[in-house]
Amino acid sequence: MSKSAWKRAGVALTAVAVVTGVAGCQDGGDSKAAPKEAPKASAEAQGHGDVTKVIQAAYEKTSKAKAAKVKMTMSVEGVGAESGTIEMSGVQSWAPAAMDITMKGSMLGKGKPGAPEQMRMIMLDNVMYMDAGAKQAAEMDGKRWMKLDLTAAAEATGDKAVQKQLTGGLDNMNQDPAQQLALLLDSPDLKHIGAEKINGLETQHYKGTLTFEQMLKANESSKLLSKEDHDKLIAGMKKTGLKGYDTELWVTEDGYPTRMDIGMTMAEGKMRIRADYTDYGTQIAVQAPPAEDTLDLFEMLKGMGTA
Repeated sequence: MSKSAWKRAGVALTAVAVVTGVAGCQDGGDSKAAPKEAPKASAEAQGHGDVTKVIQAAYEKTSKAKAAKVKMTMSVEGVGAESGTIEMSGVQSWAPAAMDITMKGSMLGKGKPGAPEQMRMIMLDNVMYMDAGAKQAAEMDGKRWMKLDLTAAAEATGDKAVQKQLTGGLDNMNQDPAQQLALLLDSPDLKHIGAEKINGLETQHYKGTLTFEQMLKANESSKLLSKEDHDKLIAGMKKTGLKGYDTELWVTEDGYPTRMDIGMTMAEGKMRIRADYTDYGTQIAVQAPPAEDTLDLFEMLKGMGTA
């Protein structure tokens, strides 16, 4: 494979890191599939009356919708080389879990040799496919798609921390907006801000804050951690200076969340993730590229290691 194709592979791997990082930041990097039953608000949140009922109703409708169109933007400020923006738009389903999105932004390496203006990514059956483009296909035996099975790659590392980071991010990419609603119900200061027009729609604005410890407690998979691993995770997050997650939610008149904002402030800088959702219940057909058009990055890297 040519040098430029190798650079493209590097960009693809960077894109994977960015996307799993975006997903992982949303809830501590460890959530699993959305619960099948509507969550119950914590005792503290129960006191919010109608606000809690609105969020619970939105959770139920969103879970049943199973799919939506999504436009997500993440911006990072003051976190060294990670500073920049990434925009993702496309379709997402959560029953079954699948995505077909296009990414663009400075975090893809804009301005650097081999960096694309944008990149299409498909996720299906826990495997990512990244479109290298027609030009690069000529340098990769006609294969324009790069394939990476993150589950297999994580298992091959033999490092539990790396496995957790990769598969945790992948799990969160499967995460539907209902999971964010479920987490918001655990906020002790969940409140109604007021009416607001978003993307031309009449909405009601809600806001709540969760500490990292509260989010970890709400996360079912975190209960599988040993006390030592749990304490290490808490200690690691405290070193970043992350105190909590501010979540804002805008719900339309028909009961669906149309926008979610998640803000995080750390010692080194700030991160904000904004997701706009439309067309809930849309029928999507995410398909993997033909096998003959894909280059398996994991198998290629394994071969290099053997060599």
